[in-house]
Amino acid sequence: MESTLYNKGDAMRGWIGFAAGMAGYVALLVLSQRLLAGGIQDQGTRLLVSLMPMLPAAIVCAAVVAIIRRMDEMQRKLQFDALALSFAGTALLTFGYGFLEGEGYPRLSMFVVWPLMALLWTIGTCLGRLRHG
Repeated sequence: MESTLYNKGDAMRGWIGFAAGMAGYVALLVLSQRLLAGGIQDQGTRLLVSLMPMLPAAIVCAAVVAIIRRMDEMQRKLQFDALALSFAGTALLTFGYGFLEGEGYPRLSMFVVWPLMALLWTIGTCLGRLRHG
């Protein structure tokens, strides 16, 4: 019997939410950068405009959680293992790099953390699929 992640209707709903969130994120990211480049002077307004892309980013996070909740037990275990690797690997690498910054290495933006975590999650997912066939 073939294992499926979830039924197609559930999968489609989850991925539609994910795609809508990503589209909203990109749109608000572009809009916020243009507004900020336009010279908003008020600090409070600048903060709100800077954080605008986080609203659809929260939708993306909720969609990912919903997609994982709809997976079968084996796929959820695979994702849990991949996320554990991502969490621990990101912690070790960023903490280690923090020590290197103390020795003169260049400071890195917090924008580096999420791509690192996503890369390690992807690697963990691939390793899990290889291991569980």
